[in-house]
Amino acid sequence: MNVAATGLSFGLHAERDHAERAVSQAMERSGLERANAVILFLSGEYAANPTPAVRAAARAAGCTQVVGCTGSGLLTDQEWVLDSPGAAAMVLGGGARLQPGLPDEGGSVLSLCTPYGIDAEWLAAPVARIGAVSTDLLGQGPFAVWGGGRVSDHGRTEARFTGVRDVLRTAQGIRALTAPIEVAAVEGFELLRLGNYPALNVLVQSLPRGVQELERVPFHLLISGVTFGDPDTAIRDGRFRLNHIMAADPENRSITLAQALNPGERLFWAIRDALSAEQAFRTTAEQAHEALQADPDFALLFPCVARGPSFFGNRDRDIEVMRQIFPGLPFIGFYGNGEIGPLNGENHLHQYSTVLGLYHALQ
Repeated sequence: MNVAATGLSFGLHAERDHAERAVSQAMERSGLERANAVILFLSGEYAANPTPAVRAAARAAGCTQVVGCTGSGLLTDQEWVLDSPGAAAMVLGGGARLQPGLPDEGGSVLSLCTPYGIDAEWLAAPVARIGAVSTDLLGQGPFAVWGGGRVSDHGRTEARFTGVRDVLRTAQGIRALTAPIEVAAVEGFELLRLGNYPALNVLVQSLPRGVQELERVPFHLLISGVTFGDPDTAIRDGRFRLNHIMAADPENRSITLAQALNPGERLFWAIRDALSAEQAFRTTAEQAHEALQADPDFALLFPCVARGPSFFGNRDRDIEVMRQIFPGLPFIGFYGNGEIGPLNGENHLHQYSTVLGLYHALQ
């Protein structure tokens, strides 16, 4: 009997049978007669009425503790699915369990929400959260999350893992173009000067030669990082939060960012590229394995929807790296509209990142 196993089913139509088949596959692979809990992710086509599929999953697993949400793309250790209705399921057995509510101490919390259900106070609770924000193809909804086999009216759900030891890590997957530079002048969201130079000048001059030669600056691939602690080692240690570029003003040479800055903070410019993202995730997975001090029995994987197969050239390199480092390990996730995971000892809503959780059963 295995502690965990996954199943995946998809086709032309959003039928509840996909949920039943995905759970049945997982039950057969695990050797379980009855699951302790089910993690169930459904494609966005189910969002308007996920209840029949959720109930079908509960019947197939023989338990009512079904936790999950809808997403525009699903993934397991078997494969990834985009643009097709379907279901991905993981069943837990042995000593591994998912229980409603927050832990008294230690242990991670599977945390899922819709874009409308995320709440700053909820996110900042002093627990280790892992999860993502529900997605659909158009980004307009509907969205759905469920826990305990019921759809949430609040747009979010949480369940704590018990009977396992876990390690959570985030791979932000960007390539730094500059060292951290002091924010010299800023007005709200508008970054005016970095060091002694206009912000836009610093960004343009930092671009790789091939990018500089483009007719237009590819702002969709560019991003800034705001560091924590010692700026000399912050990029290497991953102590930074990403701050997205919203606009650039060629007249006053300023850049508008998604989050306001304070004078004296340190910011660096970076670019998103597939090779850096792959290398960062590989390092993250290896470090998580070392920190777990044991081989994992299952894993959770939540990549950004903008980081999936389309970013890697119709391949999901995160999945491939997981298979290389952890052969045969069951894992499950979906492509999120924001990834919930650790940053500098606190919970954070990430973008363009992948959040990884490794779990080792204690029994």
